[in-house]
Amino acid sequence: MYPFLRQYLNSITSSVISDEEFQHIEEAFAPKIMKKRQFLLHEGTICRYMAFIVKGAMRQYAIDEKGNEHVVRFGVEGWWMSDRESLRMSKPTKYNIEALEDCDLLIATNEQLNGVKEKSPLFFKMAHILDERHSTAAQHRIEASMNYTAEEKLKDLIENYPGFLQRFPQNMLASYLGISPETFSRVRKNI
Repeated sequence: MYPFLRQYLNSITSSVISDEEFQHIEEAFAPKIMKKRQFLLHEGTICRYMAFIVKGAMRQYAIDEKGNEHVVRFGVEGWWMSDRESLRMSKPTKYNIEALEDCDLLIATNEQLNGVKEKSPLFFKMAHILDERHSTAAQHRIEASMNYTAEEKLKDLIENYPGFLQRFPQNMLASYLGISPETFSRVRKNI
């Protein structure tokens, strides 16, 4: 699992991490195996880990007062999953994080992440780059949810995450886009 994280870190930072520096990262992250339908996080608990997905797929979602699920994000190989607010502020989460496939993860606590950022300049650089990307993606997602038609939302999803249509169920994709499954199906046929 660690070689995949090392390759990912090198790719994101456009650098080559030394064995000595990578050792700090290996010490901070522990392997975790999850089976399909297992939960990394439950609503109302405090998020304890940041998870790097080596293999598998996950979703982060909330359940409203009517019992409807609202998918906030998906995660696949090479993506990170966590509730950042809960992890960093030790606040109970509003979200669930569920494995949609069997998953191989590398997990670290907030304290371990902060420690490795101090010991590894490349990990710190990677975290900064990912924070910028996360902020940009979140801003785009807000704009899309407010201004895009259902067709534009689906086209945007296909353009940015083409593998999602084959990997995730239609009802979850519809929830992620903020449209009904029926609208998703209708729009998908027209594209």
